[in-house]
Amino acid sequence: MRIIVIGASRLGVAVVGRLLDDGHDVVIVDRSRERLDEISDRLDCGFIEGDGTLPQTLRDAFGDGADALMVMTNHDDVNILAAVVGRSIGFERVVLQIVQAQLLNVCEELGFDDVVTPHTTVASSIVRSLESSGRVWSQLGIIEDVHFGMYKVPTDLEGRTMGDLDLPPGARAVAIEREDTPPILSAEEEFRSGDRLLVAAGEDTGDALREIFGAQEE
Repeated sequence: MRIIVIGASRLGVAVVGRLLDDGHDVVIVDRSRERLDEISDRLDCGFIEGDGTLPQTLRDAFGDGADALMVMTNHDDVNILAAVVGRSIGFERVVLQIVQAQLLNVCEELGFDDVVTPHTTVASSIVRSLESSGRVWSQLGIIEDVHFGMYKVPTDLEGRTMGDLDLPPGARAVAIEREDTPPILSAEEEFRSGDRLLVAAGEDTGDALREIFGAQEE
């Protein structure tokens, strides 16, 4: 298949790698020449520098035909707009990434059935692993350069919620672990004394997280 991928995000690059491994013809579109240059040495595919929300860019990528458009930037509004434009110029199948769950209804109203919700999927995998005492890493092979740490919630955060946390870029609160309670995913749940917090983060966020939570628990 010939597949166009909008957005050289970590998820986008991971998906492209899998597609190439399976023998598909792939073209990546991204606004950043620097980002495209960075990944060009390790991905044997086509590259287009441009705005994936613009019709002309998508026409150039579509060329004589393409089997699917995958929109994988880190911005939901960009993904939705690119998906709408892509469908209008002839992509029969469009797959888009959505981070904010409240926008899923918008995608449904627009008729997009192929929607990727990576954070929800990762959170579900983590919770299943925690509940079954399995290995978290075994279910997260597509997520590159992400590490998971468990932190004791400081007393000064009690009464606040996961949604209130001001975490460094590249870090995301995933679940609250509380004694005698299944892992809690709700961003509105208030922290209590004794709670522990599972955080997904990139390698360069360790110092900032330690400033907030102290040492990571083993």
